Amino acid sequence: MKKLIISITGFFFFNMAIAQVSYNKEDALVEKLIKENNIIGAAAAYSINGEIVWQNSQGYLDQKNKKTFDSETKLRIASIAKSMTAIAVMQLVEQELIDLDAPIQTYIKDYPTQAKTQITTRHLLSHTSGIGGYKDGKEAETCKEYEKLSDALGIFKDRALKFEPGTQYSYTTYGYTVLGVIIENVSQQSFEEYMRANIWDKAGMNDTGVEKYGSEMKNQSVLYHQNKKVKTKVAKENNLSNRLPGGGFYSTINDMMKFGHAILNHTFVKESTLDLMREHHSLEKEANGYGFGFFLYNPKPNEGAIIGHSGAQTGSCTQFVIVPSKNIVVVVLSNTSGTYKYVTPTAFNLLNLALEKTQ
Repeated sequence: MKKLIISITGFFFFNMAIAQVSYNKEDALVEKLIKENNIIGAAAAYSINGEIVWQNSQGYLDQKNKKTFDSETKLRIASIAKSMTAIAVMQLVEQELIDLDAPIQTYIKDYPTQAKTQITTRHLLSHTSGIGGYKDGKEAETCKEYEKLSDALGIFKDRALKFEPGTQYSYTTYGYTVLGVIIENVSQQSFEEYMRANIWDKAGMNDTGVEKYGSEMKNQSVLYHQNKKVKTKVAKENNLSNRLPGGGFYSTINDMMKFGHAILNHTFVKESTLDLMREHHSLEKEANGYGFGFFLYNPKPNEGAIIGHSGAQTGSCTQFVIVPSKNIVVVVLSNTSGTYKYVTPTAFNLLNLALEKTQ
């Protein structure tokens, strides 16, 4: 594998003023995230070479009852789920059970065909399938339960595509719902069973799983949302059964660090497979590169040097970052949606601090 050169200057866009305090810069970043941005609870951590160098949790998982947010708090990780699902797909590609360039009807017999180019697994992984996103806010915030993942395909499979597959990039969670059904049909397991056995258990992620609508778990965070006026309140729970592979998981900061370590240790897929996932598959004209289940954060020509995924949905805002060549993992999880503009810069500031320790 060729050596990737990381452009440190690429991070300066994310820099934020850090308050002068008596403790370390990392703790100050989390305090700023909570106190200045009206976020109810958050946890953050980073590791180097598989060892957690720093970790911090602040705020509340339940503000009304003064229950503190800590490293065992379970909360929605939103679209970070896409990275997990993409790895699951690539496991099956390694086993030659999925062909990246075969029409998806190979695996989902009754999925509608297109007039010209057929959708492939490669298209789905890289958001170039043409499948649209949520029709409107009501669809995104639905309370409807889909007992089977395949039932959720009925929401969108007969809608016209936004463009010819492979010709444009358009981020879509529904494309990952299709990938989940492919995993089920190929593995002959439910999506949840496959993920448990082949992703979460392999990494020792005992506090990660599929969210069940209306159920309560020990150490589960309340859902909070911040509106445009920066006022935060308890949010109404929506049902994630229509998007499990693209945004239907819960986890903890501890488990997310394990997930990052397992990626770097090639616990899930071979190094060559991870290299393929870090390549730019979302068309050269796109400003923000996307591989297979990962955003590519480093500037050209070494975009795959820094990978990860952000997440934003009702009751959570998250950021996951990995630098493979430096063996760095950074995670920031918050239980307050509408706060992406605070959470992601915090994660990249933490990455800057981690990189300083590797110089």
